[in-house]
Amino acid sequence: MSNVGFIGLGQMGGPMARNVIKAGHTVAVYDASPEALDAFRDTNAKRAASPRDAADGAGAVVTCLPTSADVHTAVMGPDGAAEGMTPGAVVIDTTTANPTESMKTAQALAERGFRMVDAALARPPWDAEAGTMVFLVGGSDEDVALAQPVLESMGTELIRCGPQGAGTTVKVINNYMTVMGSVIAGEALALGRKQGIDRNLLVKVLQQTVAGRGALNVVYPVRVLAGDLSPLFAYRLAHKDLGLSLELGRELGVPLKSGEGGYETMSEGEKYGRMDQDFSTVLLVLEEMMGLEPSVKEDG
Repeated sequence: MSNVGFIGLGQMGGPMARNVIKAGHTVAVYDASPEALDAFRDTNAKRAASPRDAADGAGAVVTCLPTSADVHTAVMGPDGAAEGMTPGAVVIDTTTANPTESMKTAQALAERGFRMVDAALARPPWDAEAGTMVFLVGGSDEDVALAQPVLESMGTELIRCGPQGAGTTVKVINNYMTVMGSVIAGEALALGRKQGIDRNLLVKVLQQTVAGRGALNVVYPVRVLAGDLSPLFAYRLAHKDLGLSLELGRELGVPLKSGEGGYETMSEGEKYGRMDQDFSTVLLVLEEMMGLEPSVKEDG
């Protein structure tokens, strides 16, 4: 077992730190909140006075903090963890971070002879408590191997995403889709309520269609990702129907702002000759808008 510093004892960090302690590691914990720190009186963990104190003699330091800036300050700032870690130690950052800022922190650590792995969290708080967290991991094979015993004390699966920064990139993309899905669901339900549609009926309908089951689950695997551009739902009709939804929203005074952005993107399909293909080819439209070669050719 190893010496581990744990910085950030909030809703996710607190229970994960307890699981590291239960696994038999020698743990020092730190949080800027005295109350969060005091909650560890019932453990054998050292309650540290600073990030440096938590990292004193540690071969691994786990950070679970609100922002990338918080991580950088806790690790590289005055009285930061880098001043206490052993040579070659690894920082395991579980923060949902800005990938670019995460890579800058990793570089700053590397210049001082330390390593960094990003291990973004892919399950909710009850998995943090149960020790069944899934981690989206970015880092070199050597660095991940160094971090693995600590990660395995907190979770059951490590999903390797690529080099350092890739784990948090996947997490940010995942959360983009999660949050936008919630926004769109809210807009749809608000639109139904304003028109007097029974809420339970509308939810039941949406749950049974692509709307609720998700295009990434139902349509993308059998069309654009499979190289089949033939229409299950023609792009032209999808564009038209999205316009109808926006018209209804305007008539009822329901702000469908995410739909407005989607309509603007879908409108580019005409320019790129996608209107008679499947509506999932909006992926190819976006790639072309970015100046990339489409990932799927016309002939599949």
